[in-house]
Amino acid sequence: MSKQFKILILVPLLVLVIALSCNKKDNNQPNSDSIIAGKTSILVDETLLPIIEDQVTVFESQYDAKITLIPKSEKESILELSKTKMGIIVLSRELNKQELTLFNKNKIKPKTTPFAIDAIAFIKSKKSNDSLIDLKEVIDFVKGNKNTIKGLVFDNPNSSSVRYICNLAEIESLPIEGIFSFKTNEEVIKHVSENDGMIGVVGINWLSQPKPEMQKYIDNVTILSVKVNNDNYVYPSQESIATREYPLARVLYIINCQGYEGLGMGFASFIAGEIGQRIISQSGLAPIREPSRDIIIRNQIEKK
Repeated sequence: MSKQFKILILVPLLVLVIALSCNKKDNNQPNSDSIIAGKTSILVDETLLPIIEDQVTVFESQYDAKITLIPKSEKESILELSKTKMGIIVLSRELNKQELTLFNKNKIKPKTTPFAIDAIAFIKSKKSNDSLIDLKEVIDFVKGNKNTIKGLVFDNPNSSSVRYICNLAEIESLPIEGIFSFKTNEEVIKHVSENDGMIGVVGINWLSQPKPEMQKYIDNVTILSVKVNNDNYVYPSQESIATREYPLARVLYIINCQGYEGLGMGFASFIAGEIGQRIISQSGLAPIREPSRDIIIRNQIEKK
């Protein structure tokens, strides 16, 4: 075999080896992942946890992937993301300019994917026999003005629910008097179900898809219809959330800051795709796009 012929064979082989070594991932490393395989973690606003748990369960059943969810309050989730300077996060808002600048400095361009519309709901113990609430009264109350509201119960001082209500009322923070907070939406539901007169502020998904152990508490609360204008009250149904007729509806986002083609990209595509949108539709939330329906047309009617 001539020297020239040996070179012609060895050069392509060398190129292939280099290419494979560049694309190879170390599967022993935490967060070693590709678009549909491997392991990663996702920070999740605790208010949105139930719907993301459902999505992860189905995603893992279809792909060789393991996703660990890290539920925290909105502020805690964003703080954790800023510390690691890369990762995946699920929020009820997009990243602001200051947050985006941090990733741009690290040459990471976050990819934001809207995937659902959910809502903040007001709940009250069934003992009160109330089913209506005036949003203006809520805003007045959080501004420090006393009215018929005895107290508002939030999941966490750093939660997206608190931020949302503060933005509505155009205030920096909630007053001390008449405001109560716990750590999770489940704790809010339990407290409200057992305390007549308290009004809970929770993510609607915690009510539409409760865990079995929470059902007895949810059975003892009423989801309140919200007054939007004159005497028009709107209940947070899937339809009123989708049309934004319900005033406390909000878009949910998965934000991929991994900086490479990993599970963040794959999971976001899954949630925004056909299967993910069906899961959202079945959960009681509103999908960003209506999943298609398969219609079977038969040429003739079957005789029984």
